[in-house]
Amino acid sequence: MTTLSTPSGRPRARALGLLLDGTPGPANALTDVPGVRIGYTTLVEGEQVRTGVTAVLPRGREGVGTPCAAGWYALNGNGEMTGTTWIEETGALNGPVMVTNTHAVGTVHRGVVDWTAAHRPDLARQWLLPVVTETWDGYLNDINGPHVRAEHAIAAIESAAAGPVEEGCVGGGTGMNCYGFKGGSGTASRVVRYGSADYTVGAFVQANFGDRRELVVCGVPVGRELSADNPMEDDDWFAPGGAGSVIVVIGTDAPLLPGQCKALARRVPLGLARTGTSGGHFSGDVFLAFSTANPGALGSSFPRGEPGDTDYDTLRFIPWGRIDPFYEAVVQAVEEAVLNALVTAEETTGRDGHRSPALPHQRLRELLAARGALAAAEDGTPPGPGAGPLSA
Repeated sequence: MTTLSTPSGRPRARALGLLLDGTPGPANALTDVPGVRIGYTTLVEGEQVRTGVTAVLPRGREGVGTPCAAGWYALNGNGEMTGTTWIEETGALNGPVMVTNTHAVGTVHRGVVDWTAAHRPDLARQWLLPVVTETWDGYLNDINGPHVRAEHAIAAIESAAAGPVEEGCVGGGTGMNCYGFKGGSGTASRVVRYGSADYTVGAFVQANFGDRRELVVCGVPVGRELSADNPMEDDDWFAPGGAGSVIVVIGTDAPLLPGQCKALARRVPLGLARTGTSGGHFSGDVFLAFSTANPGALGSSFPRGEPGDTDYDTLRFIPWGRIDPFYEAVVQAVEEAVLNALVTAEETTGRDGHRSPALPHQRLRELLAARGALAAAEDGTPPGPGAGPLSA
């Protein structure tokens, strides 16, 4: 049985009866990948501040400095992910992946350096190229204010934990919007059987993308039927529909080459497309994938002296010809992670009175039931009570 609600009790997509493909792990989260930890710092202050920081630690705090095979991909470059030139060069990731708002990248970067200098001085005395990425939360948050500080990045790293993950209006996702509804942080996982082994593929998204009319849930185009109460459109907001960005982090314990991690990152847009987006010009869509297998490979220190006869790294990896089930797992997990972000997020009012409504659960269920795309909800409620035609 997978986790149907967040630690705070918010129902997730499967709790509403959404029919989703694939077999999730026990927490249905990126943290189902052994060793992966996720932490948040959430900042809600007065009427103007709705933002935060998310930390994804591929090997936990203790594993910082032990490289993972990694690769990244940008569907659209209207965004930022630091550290990617080094990932491209070496195929390795050896620290946390931090997610925040667009104008806080620098302070979060500083926070990672400070944390590493305090806890891993052996790494900090070499050089650090932290991975910090972002989406834009300026509709709900005073994004130009110095609200995110280095200590908030440190707190997110220190809070990173295994198990079920809070979703919606938390961490870097606190002030984000998705398909004209409140969006934010979401996660999901899939189990892939390979011979006698079970591997996990997990996805974490910071969802801040998509125009309301585009939204598709479980193959049903519901966006146009949910067009009412769209403040970002009704208020004549300056940004075009679909502006914002989406960050996705994919992790797996399957043994993969760096190029195979990059290939997983390239499949992320297929999962996003299942939710309806066409990937607009004003949406920075940047993705990273890593494998926690092969610890100790890919180099973790400066070599000294001349190489000896045993001075080699070895990588065990899934043959390219058998990688398709892992691609499928990425697509399925990304789709569900976006839906979890939407379903768990709560209506939020923020900067200058701007309001982002929550996705209406009951109306969504009615629309899906009318197309036969809904199972019974967690509480046994039959599909779509009182459901009518899509035009209702």
